[in-house]
Amino acid sequence: MPEHPLDKLTGLMDKLRSPDGCPWDREQTHKTLKKYIIEEVYEFIEAVDEQDYSKMKDELGDLLFQIIFHCRLAKEENRFDITDVIEYSMLKMIRRHPHVFGETKLNTACEVVDQWDKIKKNEHNHKHRESILDGIPIYLPSLMRASKVQKKAAKAGFDWDKPDQIIEKIHEELTEVSDEIKTGNADRIKEEIGDLFFAVANLARFFGYDPEELSQKAVNKFISRFKKVEKEILESGKTVEQTSLAEMDSIWNKHKTQS
Repeated sequence: MPEHPLDKLTGLMDKLRSPDGCPWDREQTHKTLKKYIIEEVYEFIEAVDEQDYSKMKDELGDLLFQIIFHCRLAKEENRFDITDVIEYSMLKMIRRHPHVFGETKLNTACEVVDQWDKIKKNEHNHKHRESILDGIPIYLPSLMRASKVQKKAAKAGFDWDKPDQIIEKIHEELTEVSDEIKTGNADRIKEEIGDLFFAVANLARFFGYDPEELSQKAVNKFISRFKKVEKEILESGKTVEQTSLAEMDSIWNKHKTQS
């Protein structure tokens, strides 16, 4: 029977962690690897947005390798291994899909999500939670975390009725930012800017938009337009540093109207 590709990958990981393997790989821990698994997830998301399937395949391979790495570390500590992870995942997915693997009948995606949430609440690692907002990872990007917090609060009935109310809240927070800037209190200025971000994220969430995705698109749009400004300045024989803000603003507005 031919060796399964997953076995080849775990065997490779065994070799890297062995005494005659790689010094860098032998030094790693769950904590030192955290940043790498986050990076791989975002690189995969970038590939999805670019619709680059070759890159998606590559990044999924890198992400899988990180999973194998963590499983190997846990195996060395006699905690679990890749087989345990796969089996646990399968059991959990079967348990959370009784409409597929059981007798429950559901017809819409919304019904599935509601059932999923109810099942999660009764699982052992969820029962200890005291608040409906518990369980949202603190290491999520802040706008994504804000959206998840707001969605959970909204499910409990703590939500705005109309977008106009959120817009009014945004204006209120912006006024508070302006007021604190006048006082010069740095801590208060930071706090109020944070509240402004949270209010804007709430507006995006209200319309069903992902605030993290919207923010990324805004950043990408700025980068694209600024590069056009740079290109036009360089083609004129000048550098950006030699160009006044008024000139750059004029070029910016021209490209803004064209896009």
